[in-house]
Amino acid sequence: MSIGDLRAGVVGTGFIGAVHVEALRRLGIEVAGVVGSSPERAHAKQLAPVIDSYDELLADERVNVVHLTTPNHLHHGQVKQALAAGKHVVCEKPLALTSAESAELLEFAERSGLVHCTNFNIRFYPQVQQARALVADAAVGDVWNVYGGYFQDWLLLPTDWNWRLDPEKGGPLRAVADIGSHWLDLVQFVLGRRVHSLLADLATTIPVRRKPTHEIETFASADDVEREDAPMTTEDLAHILLRFEDGARGSLVVSQVSAGRKNSLRFEVDGSRGSVVWDSERNEELWLGHRGKPNELLPRDPSLFLPEASRRTSLPAGHAEGFAETFKELYRAVYTAVAAGGPANGPDYPTFADGHWENVLGDAVTLSNRERRWVEVTT
Repeated sequence: MSIGDLRAGVVGTGFIGAVHVEALRRLGIEVAGVVGSSPERAHAKQLAPVIDSYDELLADERVNVVHLTTPNHLHHGQVKQALAAGKHVVCEKPLALTSAESAELLEFAERSGLVHCTNFNIRFYPQVQQARALVADAAVGDVWNVYGGYFQDWLLLPTDWNWRLDPEKGGPLRAVADIGSHWLDLVQFVLGRRVHSLLADLATTIPVRRKPTHEIETFASADDVEREDAPMTTEDLAHILLRFEDGARGSLVVSQVSAGRKNSLRFEVDGSRGSVVWDSERNEELWLGHRGKPNELLPRDPSLFLPEASRRTSLPAGHAEGFAETFKELYRAVYTAVAAGGPANGPDYPTFADGHWENVLGDAVTLSNRERRWVEVTT
């Protein structure tokens, strides 16, 4: 079986749901149908044939893989239903609201023999793959320092609103769970080692927001709507110190209130032989730092990359790739496993194990912030 013989069902028709649909189609994978928060809303988006309910999608024998792009609080129940129905699953992060829930999903998925993926797509930028390969080849030497951040401004104003601001839907962590989880997953992927312990300081910069009295879509303009006060309990901003398994130190700043930063994920890896720097807002470049020779700026060029990175890029140098391609390459890896019959040993895509680990890290962040101390990260 080839990946082109497989069919997908996508649950959620918002911004990310549309990205999933587009990436699947670019791989030649048929989207058998989408399920929205209502059939009317799904029809209005015109993404794919509309399936009226999640139960109906799961009963559709044409659907091999279910993609969940729904609000966080729905993931746990929807993943369990999909696995019970014999469907392979791609789930947006966070995998669940708590580590107890994500541990249950991981155990269920591993028993099922089905392919399971947590949608950490940023791993699939070719420059990130190149950075990982360079670290693995000891090109930067012994790593001792890793730092950076993830910065956005879409929640800068008190009138900015999204379901993620509601802890019953988004969970007890907000900025850290939403975008900080991407940075943490990415850096651990590049280093090939996990966070061992951390010290977290969280801040709610806007304690009261002006919530629309009716639902609005993420990133939509909503200047002329009726509003009400909504006290905030989740963080807009986080500063986190990190220690990794091999003793390397790190630091992370996460902010959804940084004016002018639309989607800037940046990391630097410093080692005994050199440094590697990448920024998602300049995603076609990888900066290589040296002591005894000029620094380098490596453009995305398959002919210049190590094999691990060159196979994750499909356009020639000078023809820009970006955010959407990371989804395509992630799903290429996932659907290759599905076509092969199930998960392989050492999968080349993020699984529920990676999603669960991010929930465990979230627990440590919460505990550290609450008790104002270093916390060792344990499962």
